[in-house]
Amino acid sequence: MKFIRKQHDMVAPLFEKGGKLEKLYPLWEAHDTAFFTPGETTHGSTHVRDAIDLKRMMVTVVVALIPCVFMAFYNTGYQANLAIEVNGASAIEGWQASLFAALGFAHVHTDHIANIVYGAIHFIPIFAVGFATGGAIEVLFAVTRGHEVNEGFLVTGFLFPLTLPATIPLWQVALGMAFGVLVGKELFGGTGMNVLNPALTGRAFLFFAYPAQISGDSPWIAADFSNVTATSTLPDAVSGATWLGKAATDSAWLDTVTVGGKEWMDAFWGLVPGSMGETSFAACLLGALILVATGVGSWRTMLGVALGTFLTAALLHGVESDTNQMFAVPFAWHIVLGGWAFGLVFMATDPVSSAFTETGKLIYGFLIGLMVVLVRVINPAYPEGMMLAILFMNMFAPFIDHFFVKANIKRRLARDAA
Repeated sequence: MKFIRKQHDMVAPLFEKGGKLEKLYPLWEAHDTAFFTPGETTHGSTHVRDAIDLKRMMVTVVVALIPCVFMAFYNTGYQANLAIEVNGASAIEGWQASLFAALGFAHVHTDHIANIVYGAIHFIPIFAVGFATGGAIEVLFAVTRGHEVNEGFLVTGFLFPLTLPATIPLWQVALGMAFGVLVGKELFGGTGMNVLNPALTGRAFLFFAYPAQISGDSPWIAADFSNVTATSTLPDAVSGATWLGKAATDSAWLDTVTVGGKEWMDAFWGLVPGSMGETSFAACLLGALILVATGVGSWRTMLGVALGTFLTAALLHGVESDTNQMFAVPFAWHIVLGGWAFGLVFMATDPVSSAFTETGKLIYGFLIGLMVVLVRVINPAYPEGMMLAILFMNMFAPFIDHFFVKANIKRRLARDAA
């Protein structure tokens, strides 16, 4: 590390004010602070010193995301290998299948290493393309505006690919990330100024612009079903449809699954079709514990989402409907299906786009929980709901904070007057 420090110090004058590469200072500064803590310190008694800063917050979130990244690897391979093994489907054509075969693995879902490797072959390119695209835009705006490269993109670079299906074209990954960073953040002034969550903004853009590649049956399993005949029966465990989609359309499926049963436990652990990093409630729960324990994620927002989901699901669960099966889905199933847990832990708690007042966080989270169930149940054609609920409440978070701040000011004025 001393050698790297010495090399950085040698080239530093080139990037500092008056140097030949002054314009590229943000790029050098980002590289420097990635390896070392800034050497500048505050002086005087008026400054607040804290062990936490933006970089440490972002790194903590990335650490909390590691269980979801692992499940993105494992479950992507698990679903593909299970489908290939059970249904007679074939591996997806192209370099992924060639590389998997060259490594000497067989498509057997009980081979845990094979599942991780096959999933990694699909996830890593999506992650790399998204990170490179968003990183380039981040650096470009930093150089143009003359400010440092913000660490906020580090989390967006991890969140965005985790919300995508395994078979999405890479050019759509680049387009979605560019839209999320540009429209979701840079147009508002950059990190700390954005109203919408950038990762969700990019995901929503892809969902509405290219629904065939990000929804439906085929995107969720990285296997080729073209050789499966029309009369073949796809077992529930490897059906291309997400389980949330099946809950909305298949009353027979709802009648056969029970809370605490094998199907529920599969959904709890994340062994179900869905976006690569969103399927595992258990992985998201580990992330929640890390964020709450470190104070980076707000437990009030998480509690609000859970309460809103529980009360709304309980209210609608008693409604009988012959045409809409989502009314029959209980709270215990809502929380393990789709992106509910992932949105609760990593999206709703975004410190920039969510509410920042303590009571406001509870209200903000409660309304997200209420809306996600309303979208899922009242509009079964789009059974997910978490993405739209969070984006919608992102726009109202400033209003929620405004009223609580005004109330605090009035209370303090009244107290001082007395």
